[in-house]
Amino acid sequence: MRAIRRFTVRTVLPEALAPLGELALNLRWCWHPETQDIFQAIDPAVWETVGHDPEALLGALPPARLDELAADPRFVTRVAEAANELHDYLSGSLWYQSLAEGTPGGPAAVPRSIAYFSPEFGITSVLPQYSGGLGILAGDHLKSASDLGVPIVGVGLLYRAGYFRQSLSREGWQQEHYPVLDPNGLPISLLRESDGTPVTVSLALPGGRHLHARIWRAAVGRVPLLMLDSDVEENEPAEREVTGRLYGGGTETRLLQELLLGVGGVRALRAYSRVTGAPAPEVFHTNEGHAGFLGLERIRELVAEQSLTWDEALEAVRAGTVFTTHTPVPAGIDRFPRDLVEQHFSGELAPPGVGADRILALGAETYEGGDPGVFNMAVMGLRLGQRANGVSLLHGDVSRGMFAGLWPGFDQDEVPITSITNGVHAPTWVAREALAAAESEGGARDWEGLSRLSDPALWSVRRTLRAKLVEDARRRVREAWLERGASEPELGWIDSALDPDVLTIGFARRVPSYKRLTLMLRDPARLKSLLLHPERPIQIIVAGKAHPADEGGKRFIQDFVRFTDDPEVRHRIVFLPNYDIAMAQTLLPGSDVWLNNPLRPLEASGTSGMKAALNGGLNLSILDGWWDEWYDGENGWAIPTADGVTDPDRRDDLEAQALYDLLENQVAARFYDREAPSAPPARWISMVRHTLQSLGPKVLASRMVRDYVLNLYAPAAASTRALGPSLEPAKELAHWKATVRAGWHDVRVDHVESEGLGDAPEIGTNLHLRAFVSLGSLAPDDVDVQLVHGRVGSDDQLTDTAVVTLHHAEAYEGGRHRYEGQLTLSRTGAFGYSVRILPSTAKTVSSAEMGLVANAVASEPAAVGAPPLR
Repeated sequence: MRAIRRFTVRTVLPEALAPLGELALNLRWCWHPETQDIFQAIDPAVWETVGHDPEALLGALPPARLDELAADPRFVTRVAEAANELHDYLSGSLWYQSLAEGTPGGPAAVPRSIAYFSPEFGITSVLPQYSGGLGILAGDHLKSASDLGVPIVGVGLLYRAGYFRQSLSREGWQQEHYPVLDPNGLPISLLRESDGTPVTVSLALPGGRHLHARIWRAAVGRVPLLMLDSDVEENEPAEREVTGRLYGGGTETRLLQELLLGVGGVRALRAYSRVTGAPAPEVFHTNEGHAGFLGLERIRELVAEQSLTWDEALEAVRAGTVFTTHTPVPAGIDRFPRDLVEQHFSGELAPPGVGADRILALGAETYEGGDPGVFNMAVMGLRLGQRANGVSLLHGDVSRGMFAGLWPGFDQDEVPITSITNGVHAPTWVAREALAAAESEGGARDWEGLSRLSDPALWSVRRTLRAKLVEDARRRVREAWLERGASEPELGWIDSALDPDVLTIGFARRVPSYKRLTLMLRDPARLKSLLLHPERPIQIIVAGKAHPADEGGKRFIQDFVRFTDDPEVRHRIVFLPNYDIAMAQTLLPGSDVWLNNPLRPLEASGTSGMKAALNGGLNLSILDGWWDEWYDGENGWAIPTADGVTDPDRRDDLEAQALYDLLENQVAARFYDREAPSAPPARWISMVRHTLQSLGPKVLASRMVRDYVLNLYAPAAASTRALGPSLEPAKELAHWKATVRAGWHDVRVDHVESEGLGDAPEIGTNLHLRAFVSLGSLAPDDVDVQLVHGRVGSDDQLTDTAVVTLHHAEAYEGGRHRYEGQLTLSRTGAFGYSVRILPSTAKTVSSAEMGLVANAVASEPAAVGAPPLR
C-alpha cells in the first residue's frame, strides 16, 4: 500500500469575508448560538455533514460559493457585526475586572494571570482532546473564566489521535479507533516568533536524548489555551509519539507526557509571555496530579536564575500553587517507579546542585501502607501546593481521609484539603430549544427563564427535547448496527425504536467498575417489566467508554449491549457508541431522568447530572459527589445505599432493588400521573421547576470559578506578592521551618492543670487551664499552644472539635514555659479536651502545613449538663 502524507490546506477567504476566519478560530462559537447560525446559513447541509465544524465548513466550500457570499451585502454586514460583537466580548470589562478595580467586599488583590494545567480539555467535539469528566470540567472552567473575564491561560498537550473513537463488534465488544488529526485542520494556530518560525521548547532526557515540542494556541473566548505537540521532525520516532494518544502508551510514555505537560508547560508559558507580552502567571493551578512536575520546573528556575536554595525555592513555589484532586480512589492516581523518575531527574531537569533524593521525597508515600518503590503524583501535588481542594464537599472529606497519612497526629478534618464543588458551563449545556422557549415567553434566555414558563410551555419544551433525543438516538443506533455488520433490511425496527412520549432515562459515564454501568441488569426480568410496563413504560439510553486497557470495563459494555440486542426490549433500551460532547448536548437535555449509581463514596463530583438539571431533567442518584450536597428531597430522588454491607454482590443486589422500586413506584408513577394523556403531569413539572430554581444557581461553572478566584486564586496571589521581587520572605520562611524542624524533638507538653469543672459542670461553666510545656531551643513565637476540645465519642476520641489558643504567661529556665487560657462550656453531653503544640500558624497558611504536632494525653472526659431551671 502506498504511503501517504496527509495535510490540510486552509481556505483563503475573500477580503469581505475575512472576519469569518476570526469567528471560526475563536472557540467562543461553540457556546454562542448566533455565531453558529452564521456558519449554518452558509450551507445548512454541509454544516450538518461536517459536524458543526466552522473550519471544516469553510474548507468544504467551493470558491464560487465564497464569491457569492462576499457579494451579498446583508451577509457581509452580518459577519462584520458578529466580529464586532466578538471584539467587544474580548475586550470589555466583566466581573473579574470589577474585582481588580477594588469592588467593596472583594479580595485585596487578584492575580494578574493564572496558569491552569490539565492533561485534557473538553471544549468542543471539533477539538477532541478529552476522555471524560476531567477534561469536560477543564473546558467548562476555561469557558466560564472567559465569560467572567478571569485572566487564565490554559496549558495542555495536543494529542494527534485524541482519546479514541469507540465502535462495537458484532458481539458487542468495544473496539478502539485512532483517527489521526491534522492540526492545520483544527481551530488552532501555531505560536510563532516575530520572524514567523514556530516557538519550540525542549526537555533533556536520559542518554543524551531530547524531547522537543512546538506550541499550538487555541482561543477559548478570552482565554488562550497552549497545547504542546511532540510530533516534530527534530524528535526521534519514540519522542514524536509522546503526544500521540491521550492516556496512551506504556509507563515511560506516560511519564514523558507528564514531564512535557509540567516542565514543558512552564517553559511554554515563559515563551508565550516573551512572544506576546502577556504577564507571567502569579498563580499555578494543577488540575489533578498529571501536571505536578510544573512545580519542579519552577523550583529549577529559582535555583538556577535567582540562586535560591532548594528549601527557599520550594517555599516560593508553594505560595502560588493550587492543587485540585479529582480522584476518590488510590487506583486513580498516577504512580511511577521511583527509579524511572530518578533517571529523568538526574540530569538537566533537576535544579543545579540538588540531589535526586530531594525530588524523590516529594512523591514518596511516607505513610502507613505506602509503597517505598513508587513516586506518587498526587502526593507530590499536595506537597508542592500550599492550597489544595477536592471537587465536592463529600469528596473533600474523602480526600482528607485518603491523604491523612501525610499529616500524622492531626484529625482528619484538619488535613489541609478544602473543597470547591464543580460546576458546568450553562451556555454550552442548556439546549437551544429551551433557551428559545424561555425567551419567547418573555423570560431570560437561560435556565432561570426556563423555570418561569407555564406548566404547558415547560412540558412542551421537555417533549421537544425528548423527541430530538429519540431522533438522534435512532440515527446513532442505525450507524452502530451497520458498523457491527448488519444490513439495512435487518434494521427496520429502528424506525420505531424509542418513543418521544415515554419516560426517558439517560446514563452516560466512563466505565470503570465503581460507576456500575450494569447495576440496572442485576435482575433482568425486573428491568424488562419496567421497560415493557403496559401503562407506565420507561426507556433507557446509555453511553460510555471503557479505557482501552480495562478488560473488565469492556465486559460491562458487552454485557449491557447483549441485553439491548434482545428483540423483546431493544426498542426500549439502547447503547450509543462513541460518547462525546456532541452526543451529550442532545442526550443530557433530552433525558427526563439522569441516572447515576456509583459505589458510594467513589464519585468525586459527577457533573453530568448538573447539565441535565439545567435543562429541567431530574436526578436519580446515589447520594455521592455533588448530589450528596444538594439533594433536597424535591429535586429528584436518592437511591438508598447499603452502607456497611461488605459483600459487594449483596450490596449491588440491595441497591439495584432500591433502584427498581424507585423507578416503578415513584419516578414512573409521578411522570404518568396526569389528568389526561396529553396534559402535563403537575407534580412532575413542579419538581422540574423546583430543580431549575434550587439547583440552577449552584451548579454553574461561573459559581465554581468565582469560588476558585475568591477562595484560592486571590489568597495564592497575595502569598506570591508578599514574597516581593527579592523573595526574602521565602528565604526567611525556609530558614524558620528548618529551625523548627531541627528543634522539634525537644518540644512536648509536660503537664496540664485545670480549675472550674467541679463534679457536675454545666453550660456556662468556665474551665481555666494552665499548660506547662518544654520548647527546647524554640521561642514562644515559634509555636502555638492550643486547647482542643469537643465531644467524646464511643471510642473515647474527640469529635466535633474546636480550638482555643492559650497565651504565653511565663518562661522558666531550661526552655520550659507556662501557657494559660479559659473556655466557657457551651454544649451539653460528654466533653473532653487536650493540649497540643504546633508550629506557629502566623507563619504558615495551615496549622497542619508542616505536619508537626506535639500532643498531650487527653484528660478524662466530663459530662456537661444543662443549666438548672431558674
